[in-house]
Amino acid sequence: MPEKFDRPPSYRERRPIDVLTPNETGSAVIFASPHSGRDYPADLLRNSRLDHHSLRQSEDSYVDLLFDEAPRFGSPLLRALFPRAYVDVNRSREELDPRMFADSVPRSADTRSSRVIAGLGVIPRIVADGQDIYGRKLYYIDARRRLSACYDPYHKALRGLVDEARARFGCAILIDCHSMPSAGGAPFRTGEPPIDFVLGDRFGTSCAPEIIRHAEEILTGFGYQVTRNAPYAGGYVAASYGRPRNGVHALQIEINRALYLDERRIARTDAFEALREHMIELMRRLTGFDVSGLCIPQAAE
Repeated sequence: MPEKFDRPPSYRERRPIDVLTPNETGSAVIFASPHSGRDYPADLLRNSRLDHHSLRQSEDSYVDLLFDEAPRFGSPLLRALFPRAYVDVNRSREELDPRMFADSVPRSADTRSSRVIAGLGVIPRIVADGQDIYGRKLYYIDARRRLSACYDPYHKALRGLVDEARARFGCAILIDCHSMPSAGGAPFRTGEPPIDFVLGDRFGTSCAPEIIRHAEEILTGFGYQVTRNAPYAGGYVAASYGRPRNGVHALQIEINRALYLDERRIARTDAFEALREHMIELMRRLTGFDVSGLCIPQAAE
């Protein structure tokens, strides 16, 4: 029988998320960084067949630092502190890979999603470069503990921020912030420049067209190459939170890591600060967006 994974004594005490809040909320825009967590739990490091550096290949490294000035503009920034290799909050809670477990997963588990089949479920089986994270199987109780400790607090906080924005402004605009490997920004045709940003709105279903158009105009104005929905259209967060008819808009932003990161060393380059200044201006202009046309009627008291 496979040995159960170690559970550190401080499992429940580990702080899973951080919310940077403004002194006064002045915008319907919410920024979130679900994949930039750098706090690697001891049980992951101890039980993984990979070293710390290899595990970090799955990170959207330092994306949270590109957007940490959000409170200056009246918006919160929600960031996961745990790593994506441990729990991926941009997945359904039910996307569990049965190949990872020595015992059975619940019947409700979505074991056939394309992401699970690829090894990238809510508890990832592989890191971004395709290497297996574990040399032996987990038990389902390991997954349940992680989901309770990490996944649930993240989505509870995100739902709370969305509900608060809707109540205050009549709508909420969620900007889900990610980065992509430079290989993901390869041009579609020979001779074309690489893609710097991919804006994903689930092919027009997760946010109003004027929001993605506004973001695109800002980024192209900086001189960046921008595409929509290819190769990334938006993940679970955009699909499940983006409900424009209900006043909730979700836009995923993917940033080419070559713009700011030495991908081999996972270290910020000298270009990081220039990109950060552009992201500060992006936040300033997104939070200044006129949301009056997006608001849903409020019920009378």
